[in-house]
Amino acid sequence: MQGLHHVGLTVADLDRSLAFWQALLCVEARFRGTLDRPYLGRHVGYPGVTIEAAFIDLPGGGLLELLDYGIEDRRPNDEATANPGNVHLCLTVEDADDAWQRAVALGARPVAEGGPVDVDAGPNRGARVAYLRDPDGITFELFQLPTGTA
Repeated sequence: MQGLHHVGLTVADLDRSLAFWQALLCVEARFRGTLDRPYLGRHVGYPGVTIEAAFIDLPGGGLLELLDYGIEDRRPNDEATANPGNVHLCLTVEDADDAWQRAVALGARPVAEGGPVDVDAGPNRGARVAYLRDPDGITFELFQLPTGTA
């Protein structure tokens, strides 16, 4: 393995998700278009699929890939973070409180009320963290490093 290339999020409405993530990350998408080549259906397990997609550069490297599959019978996943198979995206932020307020103003839903909490034990002691959900219910975490770490 060499490193992270991208994190893919399946979304219900590409316009809505793109507006949210561009505003949150303060960056414009590097690509937006339709993916429909024959290899794609074989690759993702939906022969003949068409996917509306956008790619956004993530801070620190890699891409956030937003995918709106053009198939019938799509259903949202359960949001419960304790369920096996649930994934979250963790973003390092300079100020967890400021980032939390901005995310909520953009439409993110906090998992717990009250904003970021202090990590008081373990390897991340001194960090400030918060879980939120994007417009599709996908969990993302804001992570402020402990003071004095880089």
